[in-house]
This record gives sequence, C-alpha cells and structure tokens, in this order.
Amino acid sequence: MKTTASEIDLARRWLLAAGTGSAAAGLAGWSPAGLAQPKTLPPVAAFKDAARMIVHSANGIETRRDAFGSSDITDIDALFMRNNANPPAASATADPDAWRVAIDGVVSPRTLTVRELKSLGLGNVAMVLQCSGNGRAFFDHRASGSQWSVGAAGNTLWSGVPVRDVVRLLGGVRGGMRYMTGTGGETIPAGIDRNQIVVERSVPWTELESAILAWELNGRPLPLAHGGPLRLIIPGYYGVNNIKYIERLAFTPEETQANIQRSGYRVREVGRKGDPSQPSMWQMNLKSFVTHPAGNGETLRAGPLQVHGVAFTGGSPVQSVEVSADGGRTWNRAQFFGPDMGQYAWRQFVWPVVLKPGSYRFTSRAIAADGSVQPELRIENERGYANNSWRDHAVDVTVA
Repeated sequence: MKTTASEIDLARRWLLAAGTGSAAAGLAGWSPAGLAQPKTLPPVAAFKDAARMIVHSANGIETRRDAFGSSDITDIDALFMRNNANPPAASATADPDAWRVAIDGVVSPRTLTVRELKSLGLGNVAMVLQCSGNGRAFFDHRASGSQWSVGAAGNTLWSGVPVRDVVRLLGGVRGGMRYMTGTGGETIPAGIDRNQIVVERSVPWTELESAILAWELNGRPLPLAHGGPLRLIIPGYYGVNNIKYIERLAFTPEETQANIQRSGYRVREVGRKGDPSQPSMWQMNLKSFVTHPAGNGETLRAGPLQVHGVAFTGGSPVQSVEVSADGGRTWNRAQFFGPDMGQYAWRQFVWPVVLKPGSYRFTSRAIAADGSVQPELRIENERGYANNSWRDHAVDVTVA
C-alpha cells in the first residue's frame, strides 16, 4: 500500500511530538468481556482499591486523577490495568518460579524457568507504565477503546534479571537480527487464528540493553493482573510492548506478523485502517498533567494552594515543568520534589499559589533536556493514542 502525503505528514508531526520515538495505535480486546461495563472490579483485579479506580470494562481499569497522591511510586492497589486478551489461569502464579520462557535468536537458544532466571542476574528499574490510549477520552471523534482520561499510567518499580545478562550467558544475539520480539502467554481459544489474537510485539533489538524480565512489582511478587509470573519490561516504551506472561523472547530479522503489531497500535488518520507503513507505538512522548487539584467539581477555599502533578517521557529527560492557572495564557516555573528515580520514572512537580475567589483552569507543560516542549494540541489519530496535549489535560476549579 502506498503511503499518502497526509500520512507522511502525520508521521513527521508525530515524531516531532514524541521527541525520539514512534507513536502508538491500539487493539481492542477480543474477548466479549472486553465490551462489558461492570460496576465492580473484575476478579483478576479484585485486590485493588475500588474507591481509587474507574472501571471501564473487565479488561480496562484506570486510576482516578485524585487518587495519585504525592508519593513517587503508584500503589499496586491503585495502578491501572489493561489487558488485550484473557490472562492465563490463576494457577500460573501459584508456583511462579516454575514459569518457563524460551529465549530464541541467540547463539545458544534455551528455555529457562523463573527459578533459573533468578540465578543469572538481578536488576531493577523505575519507570512510567502507560497505556497507549491514555488521554483518549479527550478526542472529539470518540475513538474506540477504553475512554481513559489521565489514569492509565503509573510510576512503577520493577525487579528481575536484565535481558542483556541472559543474552550474554547464551552467547549473544545471532547476526542479522533487527528486532526483539516478545510473546505473551494469554489464553487463545481453540479454532481461532493465532495471529488474530496473540499478544506479540517487536521493538528494535538494541532495547535489550535496558530491558528486564521482571518477576516483582513495587517490592511484591508480580500479580496476574499485571503480567505475573513474568513480564518483559522495556523502559520508556508504551505498555503494550511490556509483554505480560512472557513465554518467548526472540531476536528476529523481521517484525512479528501478529495483528497487534502489523495493523494494531499504528498511528494513522481518522477513518483509515492500520498497516505496517504507519508509525508503530514504541517510545512514549513528552507529557505532564496536574493531579491536584483534580478538578472534579468541588469548590475550593480562597487562600494558599499547592498545585502538583507529574511529568515524564520515553525520550530526552524532563528538565523542567511550567504551570498555568489561566488555561495557558501565562506560565509559571514549577519545582520538582521527591527523588529523581531516573530518566524513565516520572518527576513530581509543585507550584504554590494564593487563590482569590474566581474560576481557574490549571494545566502544565513539560520541557525536555533537548529543548522539546509538550505541545498545546493533540495529534488527531484513529485510535486516540499518545495524547500529550497540555490543553486537553487542564482541570477547571472554582474558588469561593
């Protein structure tokens, strides 16, 4: 299929907005459960704090804006969940050390248990885990999929074995390999074309340098809801690339032909179908948003207020954040607080202000070390991906 001039322009603008990475598109859950709208948490996520969550479907749950708080790490009990297919049986986490993952495309291919992986190396990484469609709810054309606002993201700490350590012990990557391809162990019903359903994603093979095979999340054994017993973690990349229940990690000469890669998670114009010529959802773009006040309709008292929020990126590190109280007409330099947990984690920011009675529109914009600035407007695209518009993420507040 020939790429049109408008698609080329879309991709160019997307790359500029993303800083260093590509963009994303999404794939709706294949299960009928993915269309359900339960009012309670689904069984796989029953451990979560329902008061801090918004339940969109059995496969999509987001954190409320007012539930992020001011701590660096997002509690597992309030962390969003997004599944593209049904997870394996709960018994998979009964004996997590027995889970097996095949390592292919290396000099000495081998299948390893989690127990064996734990003897090969240890590392951890703090990073933002974010769904590709976070911010989809702000698109005017109501893109299909969960209508996330800001809560399909969280700051997380993953522990496991660095992929580079495993690859080195297996003799290194074979020549001619251009991608690192992860395959998930989700349940695939009999009689359905595997490529239609399988959660299998390819990223540039060089990402092995920062990736880990993780069995622990925020200091706790990795639960089934978040990919336990074992998950591939690729810092700086959108959540879909962080393969849950990983059962195969392969270095391949070409991208996977699975639909979730070939046509899903592709950035394209509204009304167009996905295809491999379009940018793939890989690295996250530059983004920030205010978490307090949350703009949920309450009236605030006049007086001092600490406006705070989070900023993050998958590219050039966040260098500063500005906050506006008037919807972007004027800007004020915010200050970071809390520890710097590395380039893939979010930075928390705060801006103190004394409020008089009236109406306010708070928003924020992040500035990266390479000089790129979080944009005012989103890039319109069919599936509503990677919305980092500071205008969309504003909150309205009344002060009495």
